[in-house]
Amino acid sequence: MKLLKNDEISLKRWDELLVLSPYSSAFQTSAFYSLFNSVAGLDSEVYGIEVSNEIVALCVVTFQKEIGIKSFFSRRAIIYGGPVLLYDDNSVLTYLISSISKKYNKKAIYLEIRSLHNYSQFNEVFEKNGWKNLPYQNFKIDCSNQNRLYQKLSDNRKRQIKKAFKSGVTIKEAKELSEINEFYSILKPLYIKKIKKPLLPKNFFEGFFKAKLGVFLLVIYKEKVIGGIMCPVLEKRCLYEFYVCGLDEEYKAQSPSVISTWAAILYANENKIPVFDFMGAGRKDKDYGVRDFKARFGGDLIENERYLKINNFILYNIGLLALNLLKLLKKN
Repeated sequence: MKLLKNDEISLKRWDELLVLSPYSSAFQTSAFYSLFNSVAGLDSEVYGIEVSNEIVALCVVTFQKEIGIKSFFSRRAIIYGGPVLLYDDNSVLTYLISSISKKYNKKAIYLEIRSLHNYSQFNEVFEKNGWKNLPYQNFKIDCSNQNRLYQKLSDNRKRQIKKAFKSGVTIKEAKELSEINEFYSILKPLYIKKIKKPLLPKNFFEGFFKAKLGVFLLVIYKEKVIGGIMCPVLEKRCLYEFYVCGLDEEYKAQSPSVISTWAAILYANENKIPVFDFMGAGRKDKDYGVRDFKARFGGDLIENERYLKINNFILYNIGLLALNLLKLLKKN
């Protein structure tokens, strides 16, 4: 086995692996890797395992941190989607994740794999290499039949969708950069005031749009953008809910967050993309309001373990304390 990194990996062989692997995702493509490296303040690397002149495993690792003094306390390496594997080979995965762990041992406070596939058969491999298994859940929707999509909606979702469209709501695909800025102007306050988690910078969203890595669907009411969804696409395989937002308090009758999600599900169906992936429904062992929101769209509840490797427990716990404090201040 041979470890390859960044420019050592042939783009042609990279693409071939993504076509063949059942663990592929839009976040492990060369385009996503390039996007992250094109945005100031963000960084990514890709590691591949070569066996007999064939790429049998690959992983894009994104490095992120906040601006200013917070940068020291927020250094993290996020692997979206999870490693791409050609074969279910423990030795190959061990070599891959141990190499990544060594690289980021000092650079990142923690590493996290946000899985979009089931890696449970590799739990022992991750645990032996210092990664903790986190029991996360997710919803995925089979988008092959539009009539069945509507039938599987909860009664409340059906009422909201019917009422919103009756009120004059429309859906459009973003075609101008100014529309991406409108989307971000709704998303950013949501993260600051409610979600209380780091948000990628605006130029990441602009770069995503320019590179055509997916689709932005916007909810329009009286010629105003009141919500939307950002969806990466893995061609002919999956559409993902990466970011979604809506002015739900201001436009209750229009249910913009609901319509945004429904728009993406319909887009997948109309463009013959077989699966819509919600990209997470929270930890299995904890209550999570967003899980209830997503459940009403009628998807299949599945378990996709996430994996966490903490390199500096002191700084990691300081970060957790700050996050919990922000949430407490919000409640009060």
